[in-house]
Amino acid sequence: MDYRRFFEDAIDQLHAEKRYRVFANLERIVGRFPRALWRTADSTREITVWCSNDYLGMGQHPSVIAAMHDASSRMGSGAGGTRNISGNNHPLVELENELADLHNKEAGLVFTSGFVSNEASISTIARLLPNCLILSDELNHASMIEGVRRSGAEKKIFRHNDVAHLEDLLKAAGKERAKLIVFESVYSMDGDIAPIAAIADLAEKYNAMTYIDEVHAVGMYGNRGGGITDQEGLSDRIDIIEGTLAKAFGTLGGYITGPKTVIDAVRSYAPGFIFTTALPPVIAAAATQSIRHLKVSQEERRLHQQQSQLTKDVLAAANLPVMQSQTHIVPIHVGDPELCKMASDRLLQVHGIYIQPINYPTVPRGTERLRVTPTPFHSDELVLELKDALVEVWTALGIPFAKDNAPSVKTGERVVTLAVSKAGG
Repeated sequence: MDYRRFFEDAIDQLHAEKRYRVFANLERIVGRFPRALWRTADSTREITVWCSNDYLGMGQHPSVIAAMHDASSRMGSGAGGTRNISGNNHPLVELENELADLHNKEAGLVFTSGFVSNEASISTIARLLPNCLILSDELNHASMIEGVRRSGAEKKIFRHNDVAHLEDLLKAAGKERAKLIVFESVYSMDGDIAPIAAIADLAEKYNAMTYIDEVHAVGMYGNRGGGITDQEGLSDRIDIIEGTLAKAFGTLGGYITGPKTVIDAVRSYAPGFIFTTALPPVIAAAATQSIRHLKVSQEERRLHQQQSQLTKDVLAAANLPVMQSQTHIVPIHVGDPELCKMASDRLLQVHGIYIQPINYPTVPRGTERLRVTPTPFHSDELVLELKDALVEVWTALGIPFAKDNAPSVKTGERVVTLAVSKAGG
């Protein structure tokens, strides 16, 4: 049997569907975020990254870097093993306490990634509940879907953010059956927000547990950076709040927070926690510093929202097909996987702008897009450079502008001021 042929066929299929992924060789530059070096076989070029999930640039924050350096000088690089055997360390204990406080919960538990935290926690919680029914939003992240699948529990999928459909499913299940509602606060591809209060109301009405994924909101929303549940004063109405350390907090890892008994049960039963090496103390120390900073500093969040809105407005004013978004996510509709890849390649090669294409299965076929994520460090000048580059790419490749395709957002007054300023100087 030619085993290799099966793998070659699988890769050929991706090429045929125009969704084979190529990774750029990038090197971030300390102190100059969002600038990075793009390395190829025969050259090195400085470019601007426009699709990083380091939403607030905290991965470059001096205090975060200093915390990491200090921890490495005192404790070295690795954790030494699993938490159950030899990998527990004081920075991890501090980090879990900090996370529990962030979300006003009794306890927290840290995992090696956000994917693992969702997969391990959802599957374990549902397995421990007798005859559990999981009710999952249809646009939940792959990590949540995997957690649902691995639980072995019965599942029902409710239409995206459709509380009426969710109530129908809850009503049919009955109040006495164990039920777990799993959903996200910010959906990362469209940038929309879940009706958290309404879902919490239904959970209370029909006696269900709630599990929310806040990975694209922690650090960025709320008075202390606790996410949308913090911003809307709903943390106490959600049983389990899950988040990541790898986006707005600028480091690595995932976590859950919630009642002490639930967290302890996941700690004690989840294979994805028990049988993996612990997060290194240097990462835990850096993450703790980032969380502490964002609990008290509002400046990063203010600038982030300001530059996100400006980017939406500038791109929409140029008639680019900016898709509707309630949050910092700025999706730009392309609608074709090959054109999406070509647009990404041209932006990098011609304009020195890095934006990865988003194709199926991350988004449905026909909704392929470029996903732009502005940060506080994307200046007004960089926003204008992005707009000019996108207009050139759209024109060169014949991609439809907004008037011919997807709806654009309403532009704001600051775009006019910025345009006049540029024209005058």
